[in-house]
Amino acid sequence: MLTRIRLASGLVLFAYVGTHLINHSWGLSSMEALNIGRDIFTAVWRSWPGTILLYGALLAHFALILGSLYKRRSLRMRVWEAAQILLGLAIPFLLAEHVLGTRGLNATIGVIDDYIYEILVLWVYAPDKGIVQTVLLVTAWLHGCAGIHFWLRLKPWYRGCSPYLFAFAIILPVTAVFGFVAAGREIKVLAGDPIWLEDMTLHINWPDEAAVIWVGRWKAVIWEVCGGLLALVIVARGLRWAVERRRGVVRLTYPGGRVAQITPGISVLEASREAGIEHASVCGGRGRCSTCRIRLGEGREHVEPAGADEQKILKRVGVPENVRLACQLRPTKDLEVIPLLPPNATPKDAYRKPAHLQGSEREVAILFADIRKFTQFSENKLPYDVVFVLNRYFRAMGEVVDETGGELDKFIGDGVMALFGANTTPEEGCRRVLEAARRMSIALDELNQALRADLDEPLRIGIGIHLGTVIVGEMGFSNAVSFTAIGDAVNTASRLEQATKEYSCQLIVSQDICKRAGVALVKFPLHEIQIRGRGQPVRVHCVEKASDMSEIELQLGRRARRERVPAAP
Repeated sequence: MLTRIRLASGLVLFAYVGTHLINHSWGLSSMEALNIGRDIFTAVWRSWPGTILLYGALLAHFALILGSLYKRRSLRMRVWEAAQILLGLAIPFLLAEHVLGTRGLNATIGVIDDYIYEILVLWVYAPDKGIVQTVLLVTAWLHGCAGIHFWLRLKPWYRGCSPYLFAFAIILPVTAVFGFVAAGREIKVLAGDPIWLEDMTLHINWPDEAAVIWVGRWKAVIWEVCGGLLALVIVARGLRWAVERRRGVVRLTYPGGRVAQITPGISVLEASREAGIEHASVCGGRGRCSTCRIRLGEGREHVEPAGADEQKILKRVGVPENVRLACQLRPTKDLEVIPLLPPNATPKDAYRKPAHLQGSEREVAILFADIRKFTQFSENKLPYDVVFVLNRYFRAMGEVVDETGGELDKFIGDGVMALFGANTTPEEGCRRVLEAARRMSIALDELNQALRADLDEPLRIGIGIHLGTVIVGEMGFSNAVSFTAIGDAVNTASRLEQATKEYSCQLIVSQDICKRAGVALVKFPLHEIQIRGRGQPVRVHCVEKASDMSEIELQLGRRARRERVPAAP
């Protein structure tokens, strides 16, 4: 509820500042347009509902900023978090004199605080105060933009809109400042006429010395109250720290044996920051993004269950029971924690990934393809030529994998690894991997024809295909994370690809693939290959050239399989 109140109050204040800046920008048109905009502005914000909403939001937002400052066990935070908090705390101090000098004097002695009055005060008589008010508006706007950005960045649609919103966030304050400057120059010229200035002074009901003293006195009161509340929060934090230190310390153990000693009540995320351990947190520890999630190790039996809000976030990303949010977990006993995301995690990591990316056991078809005698080729070519040929080869093979519905796992030197069936059935994966092998052979012939001027002899490849149960998921670290598979079937497919050298063929495909695909490659020799680490040999078909498997033959195999499978009731 407090989070929702803070968001709602922030949106109200953001709307106020935004409409104020829009009003300022009308000064680029004329002074008359500026005052017309002000009439609309005051009709909304000086009505009783607008007044209650505005000042209620201001008080609530400031109180909640103080509350969040007290709630933090550690003041170590990212730069953008510190900037947002400091900007929010500065607003009441910068705003006090302006509010008292406009709305306050209008309500108490009837000052007509239109734009002529404001510009006379801020541009003609006290330009230093004009600079302060400009800084105030820009500060409030930046604080609001930061809050909006870190709220919306978790929305899937925000990434596409963010460039336009960023442009608007820059253009609006710039046009507002130029509008204020244009109006200021106009009024300064008019103020050079004593008659006009005297008429305006009477029209405005210019405040006397007593009114100025009244503004200064109440400004001091507001500063003292706000400063006192801030000091109270700091003192309360110190007292709480002293009390918690008496309860002893909690040891948090991180991967690599790093240990952080904390007082009970500090969140794991705050402990990481205090210990200088990089920890992902896109939302800044507000319990929204889930990127700070951790896996609990030894000591998890002493951890209290997650609250309703935390459970909602954990359910959204579909994690197991032993995973928690570091920003919400406040351990009271020694605990082993393992951060699950790298420190440079992005908003896209805040959402549930497909099951096959999170880690699962699946039966998939694995394809390995490798260029024959590429080491000899590279020794006789310039580095530029080697890279050029390799990139053309990778592009041709990668396009085939994409077109046949496979997932390109990785390029290993001059080799390619691809997975088929991770998002479909194993049967469909087997059919697609056979089609991919056939098209790779055709694509290689086309590539050799296109590169005949760059090649001493045509490129030759060996392809190995096997079906098996493997563990698939996104694996790696930092920027080197990719979808891959591990397991005995991967090793077998790699061995079959290497065996193409011994059997002098382009493709070796296991009989398991043929059976599940419903394809009988009876015209191609059948062999048994002993794979290191496997007890039983693998029965395979050796295909001299993969393109010899005609598309018609593969289609007939699929049709025969469909006829053998009874229709669903």
